[in-house]
Amino acid sequence: MNILKGEISAIESSGSLSILDILVTGVQLKVIVVETPETASYLKTGKKMRLLFKETEVILSKNTLPYISIENQFPGRVLEIIKGELLSEVRIKSLGSEISAVISRKKLEEIQLKINSEVVVMMKSNEIMLSE
Repeated sequence: MNILKGEISAIESSGSLSILDILVTGVQLKVIVVETPETASYLKTGKKMRLLFKETEVILSKNTLPYISIENQFPGRVLEIIKGELLSEVRIKSLGSEISAVISRKKLEEIQLKINSEVVVMMKSNEIMLSE
């Protein structure tokens, strides 16, 4: 499980949903939760949070993708690659932390990732869990 530390900087709610802006090392990430400030006391600006997400939810690219619906996009650098028969683990340095991504070995070879490759790390806002 990947973990990043951040702080809630803005909350937008409608019905039972909220979209949170969470500042992580100078980068604004979006997180969707099925709660509002009225139903969850932890939803307040300035609150420190941990963002948790699975290695299989991390998307990697070698280029910035401006016309894509994934809002969470930030730069990273490949630290380590552990190749398996079917899947490979890619460890990335980004946002002051180490993030792991699991991708197919075929795709790893296709996009030619190597140690020190610059990458764009992406995550859908609904795939991030929060913890205090």
